[in-house]
Amino acid sequence: MSPRRAAWGIGLGALVLIGCSATARHKTLTMFFDGVPPQGAPSAGPARPQTATTIGSPSVIPVGSEHGPYAARLCDACHQRGTNALVAPQEALCLRCHQLDLDKAYVHGPLASGGCVVCHDPHSSRFGSLLVSESGGFCLSCHERDAVARIEGHADITEGCTTCHDAHGSDVKYLLK
Repeated sequence: MSPRRAAWGIGLGALVLIGCSATARHKTLTMFFDGVPPQGAPSAGPARPQTATTIGSPSVIPVGSEHGPYAARLCDACHQRGTNALVAPQEALCLRCHQLDLDKAYVHGPLASGGCVVCHDPHSSRFGSLLVSESGGFCLSCHERDAVARIEGHADITEGCTTCHDAHGSDVKYLLK
């Protein structure tokens, strides 16, 4: 198709979408593009600073962000062009760019198995560090609150888990810092 004809088709498509209902626009977009969020899904919203609540953390932390390649629309940094398949096995993909010291005596289970996406969203998140949920009680998504509370020193914890524990790995048992 010639560039002129393609531009005309895109322009006509845009005009048609302007006059369509939200449902019709969504249906049209999903026909042409992968990854269109479900209709009515909440958006991540723009990044905004939020005061940190944990001891020893910075006074302002970014909340809400996009993964660099995703924000730059460099999809083929992680996905094969045209197929959306990953360019490397999931357990190795993140480590192609992110430098994590895996030479620790204790490595967090999801990280050890290459499951970065258990804790982090690979595209965007409304939570800091691309976490998949609120960081305050995030660890308690997998670790049982009652079991943690019975451990010495955890009865009246008000700080976040990462005040004392490294979320990725440590040379000290229980991922202590």
